[in-house]
Amino acid sequence: MHPPLTVGVVCDYADEGWPSMDLAAELLDAGLRAHAPGFAPALLRPQMPRAFRRVLPGRAGLNADRLAARHLAYPRWLRRHARGIDLYHVADHSYAHLVHALPAERTVVTCHDLDAFRSLLDPAADPRPAWFRAMSNRLLTGLQRAAHVVCDSDAVHAELLSYGALPPERVSTVPLPAHPDFSAGPHPAADAEAVRLLGPAGGHVDLLHVGSTVARKRIPLLLKAFAELAPVVPAARLVRVGGALQPEQRRIATEHGISDRIVELPFLDRTTLAAVYRRASLVVYPSEREGFGLPLVEAMSCGAPILASDLTVFREVAGDAARYVARDDADGWAEALADEIDRLASPENRAETRDAVLRRAERFTLAAYAGSIAQIYDGVLA
Repeated sequence: MHPPLTVGVVCDYADEGWPSMDLAAELLDAGLRAHAPGFAPALLRPQMPRAFRRVLPGRAGLNADRLAARHLAYPRWLRRHARGIDLYHVADHSYAHLVHALPAERTVVTCHDLDAFRSLLDPAADPRPAWFRAMSNRLLTGLQRAAHVVCDSDAVHAELLSYGALPPERVSTVPLPAHPDFSAGPHPAADAEAVRLLGPAGGHVDLLHVGSTVARKRIPLLLKAFAELAPVVPAARLVRVGGALQPEQRRIATEHGISDRIVELPFLDRTTLAAVYRRASLVVYPSEREGFGLPLVEAMSCGAPILASDLTVFREVAGDAARYVARDDADGWAEALADEIDRLASPENRAETRDAVLRRAERFTLAAYAGSIAQIYDGVLA
């Protein structure tokens, strides 16, 4: 019996504060440990130096440290401290430049979307200054050097190949799984915490959005649609998990008189977030583009109904288990929200939807994910 091969899981700096990328690395680590006995993962994550934050206050210091740490300190750390490892897996494509500091022929990169490279692949759609393009080029050439690239979705896979960035035989699709903490069953402690955060269940019609407030999430569209819905559904609340609204988003909420009907929660631990999903009247996801949409998988695993933008990648993930909004305006979203709330008021429809999302969620297990990743590792090492 051969000992398991070591996989160095290259993680984002913790100081980045990017929960989705931290989760991607954690899922990889957990999946290999539980379901791939031939591989032993080791998380690689140095501490980010604090050189600039000592002299520059606030965001400026953090951003300066991020830039220097990503491109200078992290490659140097890998060369010194990450030797003797059989295989490497960079869990976040925005760290793909690290392939230059690793044995590329034994390095895999997960590509979650193409935003980090878009200024090079499609400069007309994403014009950027020369310094940014130079940094992106370092990322893209790192991705291109990797032995294999794993995409979360067929949509990202196809888009990457459409630019001719990589040969097809070096790219695969492996959908991210839901963490086992996301389930439809009760969790007394987490359910009690959800009550503490949101009050007793059943008193409101909670529309839940999980994620950041970056532009592609289209929070302003969601706020304006909710403002149209609010007078029609007096019990409706908008619950936001993932941090506070940005100043402009807060201005929109104030201008439309809905600030007192928005509940803002920080990023939550998984079991509490699962409890929040379970009690949601409707999970809403109005993004204009995504590489995958892990909140959809999490919501389905918890039995929650979903209303999402009509994106190819969302249909790839949720299929017929979700409802989709084709229109990209507040009126269209407000109408869809009202229709779905009315439809789900029927216990029969609610139960049917719950069954459908739980069946769909069975495609996104940790075991299936780890098995597919292990096959890719076998191919790389062969």
